[in-house]
Amino acid sequence: MPHGVKKSDLPQKTCQGCGLPFTWRKKWEKVWAEVRYCSDRCRRAKKSAR
Repeated sequence: MPHGVKKSDLPQKTCQGCGLPFTWRKKWEKVWAEVRYCSDRCRRAKKSAR
């Protein structure tokens, strides 16, 4: 992600756990295509629901 991008212009996805939109974060820079959940809580909830 280039520097100087406004936060409002960052890419968004919809969380598969809670259904709410979430935006790109620096820590997801290299794995953004694989990110499906907005938080660890959503990821854990999805795994325990199986």
